[in-house]
Amino acid sequence: MLLSEEQELFRESFRRFAVEWIAPKAKAVEEAAEFPWDHFHLLGNEGLFGLHVPVKYGGKGLKLMESVMAVEEIAAACASTSVLLCTQALPTFSLLLGGNEEQKSQFLPLLAHGKVPGAFCITEAGAGSDVANVQTIAEKNKDGYVLKGRKKFIVNAGVAGLYVVLARTSEHRTKGLSLFIVEQDTPGLSFGPRDEMMGMRGSVTGEVILDNVQVTEGHLLGNEGDGFPIIMNVFNRTRTLVGAQAVGIARGALEYALRYLKERKQFGKSLSDFQMIQGMLADLAMQLEASRLLVYQASHKIDCGDSNVEIYASMAKCYASDTAMKVTTEAVQLLGGYGYSKQHPVERMMRDAKVTQIYDGTNQIQRLIIARKLLST
Repeated sequence: MLLSEEQELFRESFRRFAVEWIAPKAKAVEEAAEFPWDHFHLLGNEGLFGLHVPVKYGGKGLKLMESVMAVEEIAAACASTSVLLCTQALPTFSLLLGGNEEQKSQFLPLLAHGKVPGAFCITEAGAGSDVANVQTIAEKNKDGYVLKGRKKFIVNAGVAGLYVVLARTSEHRTKGLSLFIVEQDTPGLSFGPRDEMMGMRGSVTGEVILDNVQVTEGHLLGNEGDGFPIIMNVFNRTRTLVGAQAVGIARGALEYALRYLKERKQFGKSLSDFQMIQGMLADLAMQLEASRLLVYQASHKIDCGDSNVEIYASMAKCYASDTAMKVTTEAVQLLGGYGYSKQHPVERMMRDAKVTQIYDGTNQIQRLIIARKLLST
């Protein structure tokens, strides 16, 4: 599917921004291994967090496709910085899909303008791929709800200003799950030590602890029991963004490898002149382009309101992230010993790519979703 002329202009503007402002500090973001506040503020000032948010709530009023293009361009420059966009989209879409007018008016401008980072608290020690096994509870009382539990591997834990938390309001596996908004200064909200991750080193991940956290009924998204369908709809959108992130990482690695191969001499000629290497490059380029088109297709279907988007979002996320792992691994191989060295960024890109196969639903789960959809028709 081809982009419109206006969308191509958006894409070019995102690319210029990423090349000029994000790429030069990508190595520093990796080495600092801290939340990249400078980049967070840059993205906020550029309006990239609110591309798909209606104008009335502080956004640009565009479509998911524009966010997809932005994520790809940022990821090609710095994968850790692209995590900021993908993570902000999780609470943003939760509010857009499940929030009432008051909640949207209060919280969406904060997220869209980048006033605060957001966080999405689903995963627990016993509830990763099995979302319905969430054990965090929300007990109703006269003041609203009291939340008790611990969330694992939460991106932006400890730095976010707003947390969307999945908790159990009844014993039913799926209909007993509800979503709550928890603000950063709420008593009883605390955080465990930061998790040391293999890749995405500029992304802060850790444990969120809810120790008798009191919230009002106004902090419940939708009605009791709406949590599971809301997050499934959220994932359709954010899995598409993760697909775009994977495309960006892969493209960044392939473009770097191409430049290197043209310059590097062996046996009296450029590495790019060897036919075996040319065959590898052709395969990687085809897989990368196929990944991008799958991501665009999923995004287009979501933007058009297609009801059958789940299978396309899973295909996009799964294929693009597998491709990112393949492309970045081969980029390391194409650079040889230099690829394995931190002197060049492809080893970082390979480590960053791995998590795209894991978060927002592992690729094994995506394959199950795809197969079940095929078999149900």
